[in-house]
Amino acid sequence: MTPSDRKAVSRRNFLAASAGVAGAAIARASSADTLADVPPRVLGDALSGHSERSQYVDISRIPEAGPGMRNVDPSLAINSKTPLQKLVGTITPSALHYERSHAGVPNLDPAKHRLLIHGMAEKQLVLSVDDLKAMPAVSRIAFIECTGNGWENWKSADENLTVQNTHGLISTNEWTGVPLGYLIDLVKKDRKSTWMLAEGGDAAGVARSIPLTDEIMREAIVAYGQNGEPLRPAHGFPIRLVLPGYEGNLNIKWLRRLKFGDEPWMTRWETSRYTQLLANGKAMQFQLRQEVNSVITSPSGMMEIKKGYNRITGLAWSGYGKITKVEISVDDGKTWKAAQLNLPVLPKSQSRFQMDWEWDGKATKIVSRSTDEKGNVQPDRASFIAKVGTNALFHYNAQQTWSIDASGRVRNVLA
Repeated sequence: MTPSDRKAVSRRNFLAASAGVAGAAIARASSADTLADVPPRVLGDALSGHSERSQYVDISRIPEAGPGMRNVDPSLAINSKTPLQKLVGTITPSALHYERSHAGVPNLDPAKHRLLIHGMAEKQLVLSVDDLKAMPAVSRIAFIECTGNGWENWKSADENLTVQNTHGLISTNEWTGVPLGYLIDLVKKDRKSTWMLAEGGDAAGVARSIPLTDEIMREAIVAYGQNGEPLRPAHGFPIRLVLPGYEGNLNIKWLRRLKFGDEPWMTRWETSRYTQLLANGKAMQFQLRQEVNSVITSPSGMMEIKKGYNRITGLAWSGYGKITKVEISVDDGKTWKAAQLNLPVLPKSQSRFQMDWEWDGKATKIVSRSTDEKGNVQPDRASFIAKVGTNALFHYNAQQTWSIDASGRVRNVLA
């Protein structure tokens, strides 16, 4: 038997054992003296131009104006968070992908929009959206995460938060577009050019300097597609830059310019904004990659559970590559157990994990930690704060703890 055969058998055994535990628990809970009435068949509604969600599904984003500033007038909001606790699988519906903008959402006509590519290169090009769509395309599933994800828990923990509040600034989509490397070859970038300026077409003029590493040139996409359809305006229509694994702010929306150079441009978005203030008072600049992270989405903040069988599930991700392991503790970090990773596990994409749990009805705390293929392990809060301090605002990836009291109330707490 080959190692791959043994791995397949091991996985089948794991699934069989898991199915047995879950099936037995559900069967006990669902047993009845008589069979339930089977609903009658009913006539359906007429077909339409696009499908709507069921009237029985209540799912939406939460606009906020900053850490702790929730339930605001949407006109004052700076971002809107994805309802992670209500999603299944790993792909975020386009309409629920988190939103972050600095000057609202521009209404751009794709027939008039242009992408300027210039700087240290043999050719200078101005491309239309149709030009880009006529080029070789790739599709890739990847997460995009705002650097402010998790900022709610930097200094204190509001117990009345859901996982949407604490971790809703991340989403995973399938992105389709032209590989950046293809465009680089097209204009014949100067070999001495090691940086690229990417600029958006919004009123804020968001522009970021991006190091042209082999990884970025190989993986970056100038995208026009999102989950099989054109980008939504809030997410960059008609084109945006997608840099798998890197800061959300680098994934420039409403892309209008790419300029090549031999040094960073030091825009205000990388000097006065999106820098990390450390405990010693110095600021870290160009902290571009998103770290290994995970969060339990159910049970999570503001939920209630019952004694007995529960299924723990959540999401894990890393800007360094694939998630290789997620562990769950149901006793406040004293002991850990490996969770099941749902297939497929893709690099720089969110991965779904799950585990069976028989809760004994006693107050406890649950927490997850993830490990990626580079060996990076998600830190506990004490280790994270000892290294970074509490002056910072971005790149919070400490383990998320949920407390559960004897009545089954789940609340947000600091470890």
